[in-house]
Amino acid sequence: MTDLRPGVRLAVDWGDVRIGIAACDPDAVLAYPLATVRAGPTELTDLAALVAEHRPIEVLVGLPRSLRGADGPAATKARERASRLAAALPVPVRLVDERLTTVTAADQLHAAGKRARQQRGSIDAAAAAVILDQALAFERGRGEPPGELVSAPGGRG
Repeated sequence: MTDLRPGVRLAVDWGDVRIGIAACDPDAVLAYPLATVRAGPTELTDLAALVAEHRPIEVLVGLPRSLRGADGPAATKARERASRLAAALPVPVRLVDERLTTVTAADQLHAAGKRARQQRGSIDAAAAAVILDQALAFERGRGEPPGELVSAPGGRG
């Protein structure tokens, strides 16, 4: 097992209506659902406030690739959003593969006794926690940060 870089990380599951956010502890052992914010005009401000509050070493944005690993319209949208986020934050933003994370999160919530209707408010943050869990596992296994670093407009990042 490889050592992880110390520090809190935030993960973002960006939907068109809601944005799920998860965090991990400073030792990067436990990922947990943190919050859900409304997508829309204030989303970058809301996300920047969470970054200021939790002071992560990086923000991981889910990249919704197809099951074959190709980028489709949703992945293109995620790349654009991640670029805008990178321009608004003082920490690195990385895109990480999020295939099947919502399905995994729904299964976990169902196993915990939550019905589909009860999951609506928590599924996005739970999916972000799955994204973060997978990213931490990748870093533990490979000894390098997960995903791809986002280059912000203007060349920063």
